[in-house]
Amino acid sequence: MRHQNSGRKLNRTASHRKAMFANMAASLITHEQIVTTLPKAKDLRPIVEKLVTLGKRGDLHARRQAISQIKDQGAVRKLFDAIATRYASRNGGYLRIMKAGYRQGDNAPLAVIEFVERDVDAKGAADKARVAAEAEAAEAA
Repeated sequence: MRHQNSGRKLNRTASHRKAMFANMAASLITHEQIVTTLPKAKDLRPIVEKLVTLGKRGDLHARRQAISQIKDQGAVRKLFDAIATRYASRNGGYLRIMKAGYRQGDNAPLAVIEFVERDVDAKGAADKARVAAEAEAAEAA
């Protein structure tokens, strides 16, 4: 019986699910919007909302709890500095899930998950900065 076992298995082992949601949460915090399948988006929302609540608490113990869950210190820094202050007066409901049609290859339902009052310039900013730094390093060498 599955008493007290919520959440989907998503055809993965528990360790794979945990790592996948940690990576997805870090990507969502970094880019503030990601495209994934609808079931994954629905399972990711409570994870990230709890992380935002930790960010709003703001103490050292909350920061360590967030780092232990998503394992990306840059994302945790952004979570505590930018995102938590943005939602300081909001009591939950930090994320929105919008259906985005079906994937071409396997017809899986897609969804866009994003922060409600997101920074539009954040999507791709980290990638652009990384590419610029690599180009600069290549020129210097």
